[in-house]
Amino acid sequence: MHIGTTLTQFIIEKEHQHVEATGAFTGLLNEIATACKIISNGVNHGGLAEDVLGVAGTENVQGEEQKKLDVLSNEVMIARNQWGGHVAAMASEEEDDIYNLPREYPRGKYLLLFDPLDGSSNIDVNISVGTIFSILRCPEGVEEPTADDFLQPGTTQVAAGYALYGPSTEMVLTTGNGVNRFTLDPNVGEFILTEENVTIPQETQEFAINMSNQRFWEAPVKRYIDECLQGKEGPLGKDFNMRWVASMVAEVHRILNRGGIFMYPMDSKTAAKGQAGKLRLMYEANPMSFIVEQAGGASTTGRERIMDMKPEHIHQRVPVVLGSRTEVERVTAYHKEG
Repeated sequence: MHIGTTLTQFIIEKEHQHVEATGAFTGLLNEIATACKIISNGVNHGGLAEDVLGVAGTENVQGEEQKKLDVLSNEVMIARNQWGGHVAAMASEEEDDIYNLPREYPRGKYLLLFDPLDGSSNIDVNISVGTIFSILRCPEGVEEPTADDFLQPGTTQVAAGYALYGPSTEMVLTTGNGVNRFTLDPNVGEFILTEENVTIPQETQEFAINMSNQRFWEAPVKRYIDECLQGKEGPLGKDFNMRWVASMVAEVHRILNRGGIFMYPMDSKTAAKGQAGKLRLMYEANPMSFIVEQAGGASTTGRERIMDMKPEHIHQRVPVVLGSRTEVERVTAYHKEG
């Protein structure tokens, strides 16, 4: 029986191309994959699993209400990745500060950042959610990292990926040489390579944005959406469809499959809260930008390339415009025009 190329086999074969490879990177990705399998199991059991659905009665560092699976997923990601000697420290969207490893565990050469359960507001209504992760190198000679050691631009990412928990569980991964897609085979418990070198179509006829925020948008975003809504008769010369899932993993996964543009732009509502945007640079925008760019797309704040930004703090928020290159460049040009 032919199983196909597993995630572990794929990464090991890539590591063989680098004589300096130690196996630590493969070990780290294996533990991330194991954590995602455990989270997938919890998500897929839904109401059959005891004490999984519903709110946890707590808030995360951003003041957002946590779902029970938010908390459980965070615990799983930490537990699976703290012991193996692959990471020096971790940072989670759900934690106030970085997570320093217990003294008894060896330190590795990587820093791991993650959003343990993106789109968790959708859990109770059985809509796709996911886990997003980003891997950075720990600065040379640092054994006890601080939050400042995580503040590296997205261009320094060693790898980024996400797991999507939908009708099937998939993992999408980039190590800087294209984007590859793996599907979890529940019969054998392994992620199997199902698509290599994923490429985003350069043009699109789909946009994803929260239209309920329209009154708060800046003029360039209003202009672009107005042009989309004008269809064939408008300046863009084609009819558009709108999509909105409120789960970044699901939105990006759709774009990787058939193109599109996803926008969570700067608006007056977030500005009034003293925030530059809605999405987190380190846990969402940077890893998703790395994936999208490696698939031939583009990702900006509307004004600048996201991965060029120098992070100011680990929970920094930014506007996000990503997807098919032609449309992202159009929106970015509108912002530059003013």
